[in-house]
Amino acid sequence: MQRPESHDDPRTMLAASAREFYRRGWMLGTAGNLSARLPDHSFWITASGRPKDLLTEADFVRLDASGRVLEAADGRRPSAEAAIHQVLYRHFAEARWVFHVHSVEANLCGHFARDGALRLPPLEMLKGLGVAEAEPEVFLPVFPNFVDVAAIAAAMDETFTRQRPRVPGVLIHRHGLTAWGSDAHAARHHLELLEYCFRYLVQARSLALGE
Repeated sequence: MQRPESHDDPRTMLAASAREFYRRGWMLGTAGNLSARLPDHSFWITASGRPKDLLTEADFVRLDASGRVLEAADGRRPSAEAAIHQVLYRHFAEARWVFHVHSVEANLCGHFARDGALRLPPLEMLKGLGVAEAEPEVFLPVFPNFVDVAAIAAAMDETFTRQRPRVPGVLIHRHGLTAWGSDAHAARHHLELLEYCFRYLVQARSLALGE
């Protein structure tokens, strides 16, 4: 199968985003994964086990919507978490880019979740996530971190079939944050705002503010 024609190769932006997230301490080592969906519904995703500050075009694998490999450099395998990206693309038509990172604050905030959800602080920042009201009550879905990534994807699939989250993001306990958007800038924007909420929650807890 031939690659869809495109004047702008999304792998360039994916690699640049990975370098930025590495610099922030969100994608240290080979942790995390990024993807971008193409018009034919195939998507580029980071290859498994590649240092995120050194990615090149060869460090991405193109999959179809069912997860079948369409294009890959020799020795490159798709991220083990490709199944999660498939679920997000299937449920959210507006999701064109998906960013998954491993920050310290995200992993700490997983411990604050109750009944599979984390209450986000009612901050002005939530407007950037599509929540316009004042003092909103917003819960971020939190999923268990199963060893079998397919089980995480299945849990997401079941949950999203019943109810869409209010904000474009999900948390995997003791694992990391995943956010999505209609383009690279929107996905990064949503990721940054959720990470800001996590930092706020961690600091509020340390100051015993009761958030």
